[in-house]
Amino acid sequence: QVQLVESGGGLVQPGGSLRLSCAASGFTFSSYAMNWYRQAPGKERELVAAIPSFGGITNYADSVKGRFTMSRDNAKNTVYLQMNSLKPEDTAVYYCNAKRRTIGINNNYWGQGTQVTVSS
Repeated sequence: QVQLVESGGGLVQPGGSLRLSCAASGFTFSSYAMNWYRQAPGKERELVAAIPSFGGITNYADSVKGRFTMSRDNAKNTVYLQMNSLKPEDTAVYYCNAKRRTIGINNNYWGQGTQVTVSS
């Protein structure tokens, strides 16, 4: 059974930090690209950060560059999103996503989401 379980969300003041975690199980984690998305009320879901299966270069949305850092630990089947200098506009539900697309495989898995609220 495939599972992606996010944790680490909560309420934080502007300028503060949070670290999200996503624990994966039920699939070959190291073969999947991992992504963090977010969705704010009334807005579409947007890609925040993406890291390939083998690690390496991580891509970020312009709105979070220099503030957020995504990493993965294939030994622990876990990805992280370190969020610093948080702003009210970062308020959203954050989702972990796993993707693998190759010949004969087109898999796309989602976590249940974790709420991040940035407010004073």
